[in-house]
Amino acid sequence: MSAVHPTVGIPDRVPSSARLVLTSAATPCHTPAGVVGNTPVLWIDEPFTTDGRGFWAKLEGHNPGGIKDRAALFLVERARERGDLAPGAPIVESTSGTLGLGLALAGIVHGHPVTLVTDPGLEPMIERMLRAYGAEVDIVTEPDPVGGWQEARRRRVRALLDARPDAWCPDQYHNPDNVAAYAPLAAELVAQLGRVDVLVTSVGTGGHSAGISRVLRHYCPGLRLVGVDTTGSTIFGQPAGTRLMRGLGSSIYPRNVDYAAFDEVHWVAAREAVWTCRELAAHHYAAGGWSVGAVGLVAGWVARTSPPDTRIAAVFPDGPHRYFDTVYNDTYCLANGLLDAEPAANPDAIDHPGERVVDRWTRCTTVTDPVADPRLAHLAAGR
Repeated sequence: MSAVHPTVGIPDRVPSSARLVLTSAATPCHTPAGVVGNTPVLWIDEPFTTDGRGFWAKLEGHNPGGIKDRAALFLVERARERGDLAPGAPIVESTSGTLGLGLALAGIVHGHPVTLVTDPGLEPMIERMLRAYGAEVDIVTEPDPVGGWQEARRRRVRALLDARPDAWCPDQYHNPDNVAAYAPLAAELVAQLGRVDVLVTSVGTGGHSAGISRVLRHYCPGLRLVGVDTTGSTIFGQPAGTRLMRGLGSSIYPRNVDYAAFDEVHWVAAREAVWTCRELAAHHYAAGGWSVGAVGLVAGWVARTSPPDTRIAAVFPDGPHRYFDTVYNDTYCLANGLLDAEPAANPDAIDHPGERVVDRWTRCTTVTDPVADPRLAHLAAGR
């Protein structure tokens, strides 16, 4: 056993094994899985407010790969417990990047080969990192005529699963475990902030918005949930369109989206997200990607327009690293008309998602399931 210096209480030599320290942790922090979670919160005010108001940003970019590290580990662990995923069996999933990073981590932790189906929009840096983490990257070459790249990826996943009967797909869009995975994040917010009056989240698969709000409402029954989507996304009843932003939005209708939980939804355009990302970086060193910019823009507006004592939490899903060639690249932004596009002080407003097609920051307090809403049946029928 190591001797301890009598005055400072520090061992005079380092233990030979990490297992000799931190033995009481449920997931020891010296393991890859143990560095996921317990992310910090950061107070954000300027440039969105100047009167002492602001919001708390939950910095999920402090996870190794982002917020979906939580979901990937949970999905794999539950599948193994149920016997759906046999030891050493392959994992196959569709991803635009962030869940892919999490599944690569889960594959390392639990000993599974991972195949990730993506599309040409995946950033080269992320493709290289996924391969470095041991994942196989399968890139589809043509979008589906109706469901776009997302549906094309899902079709490829089904083909790969048919060819490998022992393979397992997490099905992040529809698997309820993708909702349950975020209960710890909600518990962290309660521990860090005491209460949350308004939660602002991006929406893609619907997992973290549903999972966090469900647990928070147990502690904070009056919680308001504000969803943030991208223009061109079908999730909340807009028609499918071209989308530059990845990580939020969808061209399908994920079953994990809890429509009844939302009090309002905002659609944000790529140029507005870029402006916000860069302002967050310059004022708070809180850089992140498309979802961070979109959520930050909306959370700032909520802070400006709410009573001063309103406690607002905004989930920032990732950090800046994968966006060096897009959000933070002037050449890319100039080519796509994304620079010098400061958003309006307030969003446009519509009364119903089917009222008109939106192409800039827009707010709607009628949140409806497009599949069940007769006014949107023409959209759902084509999916």
